[in-house]
Amino acid sequence: MSVRSGLIIILALTLWRVVLLRFDATDLFVDEAQYWLWSQHLDFGYYSKPPMIAFTALGGSDDIFWIRVAGPIFHAGTALVLMAAARRFIGPEIAGWAGVTFVTAPAVALSSVFFSTDDILLFFIAIALWAYFGLTERRSVGLAIVMGAAFGCAFLSKYAVLFLLPGGLVALILVREARIGWRDFFIAVLAAALVALPNLWWNLTHDITTVRHTQDIAHWSKPGLHLAGGIGFFFTQFGVVGPIVFAAMLWASYRMARGRSEPKENMLVWLSIPVVLLITLQALIAKAYANWAVTAYVAGVILAVWVLHRFWPRGLWVSLAINGIVSVLFPIATIFAHDLILPNGKQALERFLDRAEVSRKASDLARQAGLRIIVSDDRDITADLFHTLRAERYKLYAKPPAGFPKSYYEQELALPADVTEKVLFVTRHAPTCVEEQPETLATWRPDHGYYKGKTLYAYKIAPACFAPDIR
Repeated sequence: MSVRSGLIIILALTLWRVVLLRFDATDLFVDEAQYWLWSQHLDFGYYSKPPMIAFTALGGSDDIFWIRVAGPIFHAGTALVLMAAARRFIGPEIAGWAGVTFVTAPAVALSSVFFSTDDILLFFIAIALWAYFGLTERRSVGLAIVMGAAFGCAFLSKYAVLFLLPGGLVALILVREARIGWRDFFIAVLAAALVALPNLWWNLTHDITTVRHTQDIAHWSKPGLHLAGGIGFFFTQFGVVGPIVFAAMLWASYRMARGRSEPKENMLVWLSIPVVLLITLQALIAKAYANWAVTAYVAGVILAVWVLHRFWPRGLWVSLAINGIVSVLFPIATIFAHDLILPNGKQALERFLDRAEVSRKASDLARQAGLRIIVSDDRDITADLFHTLRAERYKLYAKPPAGFPKSYYEQELALPADVTEKVLFVTRHAPTCVEEQPETLATWRPDHGYYKGKTLYAYKIAPACFAPDIR
């Protein structure tokens, strides 16, 4: 595949994703709604993520299209940078394949329609890798600054970039071709530290909130042995990056273990496979989500393409056929999301459906009851309330926390203590209150979407009932 062909495929697929995004029938996922809210309140850090994700609403609009369109655009940028990196490191013969293989990966297809922190993270990792490859060939202050700044920006996108460090340091020690000049190394480290410093300062002044949240979702406080979780995570990686690509990465690791690979191949192995192994270990002792190892697949894609190009060229086309079909069909699936039913009767994309319907019902209930304030103790409900009701005149709050905040909303947008008027309280838990008997305005169980089968409650309640905890 020529560079020109690669460019055409990347641009065509990106255009396909952007155009079909206009017809997407899904609602914002809870994380997407939270990222949108962060973009309205820019800061050096947030409850669960560093700050880069806040730059989402590209068109100055709060429409779902403009919140999500950053995804396919960033992925296209990553694919183009990967083409340049592959051309610099290996040669033009694999450049087109590197870009196309990345942009058609199943995980990229998914996060091109549902925006995530991975979209921005991978873009900056690709830039850092491009600069690093240049530094292995020649000393350059400029490339060192680019490498460090890009790594720092990746850190500001998602802390998962740190998973690259163990393998990268091993490569510097064991592979002579992986080493760069000491001056360039320290310049890159300094540049990365300077870029990351604002978020580090923010964490220190906010009770290391993001670090504590990361520990909570990783379940580090409850270690154990979860064999099924570790095995399951490892095999989901065939679906994350594509079966042929992941198999090629494992093949390259086997070649290195047997001493059959060359130094550049070894570099790419150390910059990818250790990440997968580290997260597999995390899944074995606690918990891990399938996308936690995505940092492996920037260098991993170049590694897989290079191996396949030399030993099984047809495999590149087989991989493109498999991943390409997924990439083309996924945007179509979001248009007909309400009609895609699994054999078990569930909607395939139910976690992205009918969240806004709950917010609109809350608005109707508040209007009928003459209430100006809506409160919720559920992060999913609160996140959508802020986006769906953004143009209405209600004051929206999270329930005040009892102890350390459990979400950004409890941390920054909790109901003020000086509010005395009654509020609409939307929850999934029946409350108790010693102050009064809350007035039930509605109880319902949605028959479709994310809340299908879940009981929701709406109460007219006095703020005093929230102290210290109504449950």
